[in-house]
Amino acid sequence: MEDSIKDQVQKQFAKNASKYVTSNRHAKGEDLSLLVSLSKADTNMDVLDIATGGGHVANALAPLVHRVTAYDLTEEMLTNAAEFIRGNGHSNVEFVKGDAEQLPFLDASFELVTCRIAAHHFPNIPAFAEEAFRVVKPGGKLLLIDNVAPQLDQYDQFYNEIEKQRDPSHVRVWKKSEWINLLETIGFRIEMLVCFPKPFQFQDWCERSGLPKEEIASLEAKMLQVPQDFQEFFSIQTDESGGLSSFTGEAVYFQAIRPL
Repeated sequence: MEDSIKDQVQKQFAKNASKYVTSNRHAKGEDLSLLVSLSKADTNMDVLDIATGGGHVANALAPLVHRVTAYDLTEEMLTNAAEFIRGNGHSNVEFVKGDAEQLPFLDASFELVTCRIAAHHFPNIPAFAEEAFRVVKPGGKLLLIDNVAPQLDQYDQFYNEIEKQRDPSHVRVWKKSEWINLLETIGFRIEMLVCFPKPFQFQDWCERSGLPKEEIASLEAKMLQVPQDFQEFFSIQTDESGGLSSFTGEAVYFQAIRPL
């Protein structure tokens, strides 16, 4: 089951790899700036960026640290990320293909482990978190950003349903409470949690995943037909013609340290 999900992830991102390099949502955003500013990166650090995607975290940290390992399951994503990062003049980034749940690195290899807007594609998030804990040095940190689900079950279910309908490689967005429980149970100490409203432009959101027009129309109809409390909670907005223009989710930055 997990292998089939990972195959789907590779197919989905292989065909849309270049969109994630150029996507404003991924290339910019206050969450990326926050991660870099709070990383306290220095030239002695080795960094592992898990599920590097378009390479934006690796690119931002490269001029600040000794070395970055940009790690991703999908070869096409790594190819596009390498072109982007090397094009910016960074030569201290290594590109490695592999599974986020089975890291091919020695214990305590990195001062920083990062993962941004990716964990909702992992079939086994606990395995990913345990591996991140294993490879980060005592005193080192995990800097994790991902979309999160609302605490209320019906809103959680709705948000995950529309994400899955939009992108078949989506597995599940977790609640903040689930992340806190997992990270602390594994052994991390959470130092900081910062929440971000995450507005989505509906057409851009759909087109980035390569969703066909007829399926965009089906998803739009579903989202416009939900009860009023759902529309208010997710700030579902329409344009002058009555079409769906935008809605708002939430993302969270977790900063967790592996104690000495």
